[in-house]
Amino acid sequence: MPQLRLVDSITELSAADAGCVAVSGSHGGSSSARYAIAARPLLSVFNDAGVGKNGAGIAGLAMLEREGLAACTVSHHSACIGSAQSTWREGVVSHCNELALDLGLVAGQLLSTQVRIRCGALEGDDGDDF
Repeated sequence: MPQLRLVDSITELSAADAGCVAVSGSHGGSSSARYAIAARPLLSVFNDAGVGKNGAGIAGLAMLEREGLAACTVSHHSACIGSAQSTWREGVVSHCNELALDLGLVAGQLLSTQVRIRCGALEGDDGDDF
């Protein structure tokens, strides 16, 4: 059973978190991706931060895919940037890399519902979102 890790900043992850579902409040840019690559979660979740110029807010998704890691973002309209709790409870998936799509995640649906369906029981998930 994968562990659910809610971290306001992706920098809070470590190698001990390998294989977890990492839900962060961080933007999905390249600097955030480097921390996720080092930790190697099963799935990394970020905020799209409005996507930004040249796709800077989601640039990390491609980097993670090249490293064999699934990643997605939630819309900045649905969740507060910097808040993992908001990402988990209110976040609506906005962008997915191919490996996240392979897990069955899709844009336009609530993150927590999709993760529970696709990844099964998660250690640390109390199931109380509201």
